[in-house]
Amino acid sequence: MLKNIYAFNSFSVKDLKKAKDFYADVLGLDVKENEMGLLELHLENNNPVILYPKPNHSPATFTVLNFKVNDIDKTVDELISKGIVFETYTGKYIETDAKGISRSEKGKGPNIAWFKDPDGNILSILAD
Repeated sequence: MLKNIYAFNSFSVKDLKKAKDFYADVLGLDVKENEMGLLELHLENNNPVILYPKPNHSPATFTVLNFKVNDIDKTVDELISKGIVFETYTGKYIETDAKGISRSEKGKGPNIAWFKDPDGNILSILAD
């Protein structure tokens, strides 16, 4: 029924200005304000991701946006140089190294690192 329908992702932020600055200036994404005043993140070969303001925004406790990268170590280093702080985990199922990367055995999932946007939304970068 919905198989051939145009779909897109969206999530809330508290402050659109801070979000625009972060996604455009820190992450280097193409960010546009649409006719409704919402932000659109334009990612190559993807539908736009919509960011909308929510005054009582509460960040999700899960990853809202994943970025697949070629070299996770290089990308982590570049983002750290821009002030990004990566999350660290020491749990039974997820453990990160000193750089904040959860490293997987080859063929058993991606290497992944999580960080937050200014409103606390969890984002990730991942690589095979």
